[in-house]
Amino acid sequence: MTTDKYAVFGSPINHSKSPKIHQLFAKQTGQNLEYTAQEVNAESFAKSVTDFFVQGGKGLNCTVPLKELAWQFANEKTNRANSAKAVNTLIKQADGLILGDNTDGVGLVRDLTLNHEIELRGKRILILGAGGATRGIISPLLDEKPECLIVANRTVEKAWELAIEFNHSFSGCGFDDLHEEPFDLILNATSASLSGELPPISQHLLAKNGICYDLAYGNEPTAFVQWGKAQNARQSLDGLGMLVEQAAEAFFLWRGVRPETKAVIELLNSARQN
Repeated sequence: MTTDKYAVFGSPINHSKSPKIHQLFAKQTGQNLEYTAQEVNAESFAKSVTDFFVQGGKGLNCTVPLKELAWQFANEKTNRANSAKAVNTLIKQADGLILGDNTDGVGLVRDLTLNHEIELRGKRILILGAGGATRGIISPLLDEKPECLIVANRTVEKAWELAIEFNHSFSGCGFDDLHEEPFDLILNATSASLSGELPPISQHLLAKNGICYDLAYGNEPTAFVQWGKAQNARQSLDGLGMLVEQAAEAFFLWRGVRPETKAVIELLNSARQN
């Protein structure tokens, strides 16, 4: 029996938990597949993807710094991919054309609403950062009908431009402009956590019983997760659950079966606590 081949491309990629996650999904659902992590930089991306699919590959995940290139590469794109202008999942279709999708936003919303039972409707949500990570989660968050959504960025013009691109469905501002009433949910979509730093935010942004969520994750609590705990957040979470949920959505797109995520999240959580 032929083993279908999948992979994640990125640079750096050695730290990726995606092969482990998809191996667990495959075992759980009885799917015969192989999933590997491959170091691919921006310069070699187009050739590497073309070669992968020519050699029989069925699907790819793309991570930093390749998501925008994957969006450009795809022959067809879903609405959520075009909204994000970034693709993290490539699917080879029956006609040979490559479909690009973005599962980051739905992965985040599933982790928040299903795994952590966080209500988003009618809530005040703040996103820190106006880069690619933010672009991928805006539309799914807006679909949950929050009271308001604000994107704050160090360079305020970038936040304004993003708001214009999304037809002013949310507000953009600078970090220094955050003087409104506190937020029920603060999402860190900056890269600050990767270097152990915090975005320049005040200590009065989080509402009582508010929640903090860092899209980044690590074996130790990120600086933003620690900040949330210091602000007495009801929950201060990192993005490990989002990672698993976006992977489950990609797996479903490739295989037509949706894996259960709870046991996988618990296993990865226990592994990083040991």
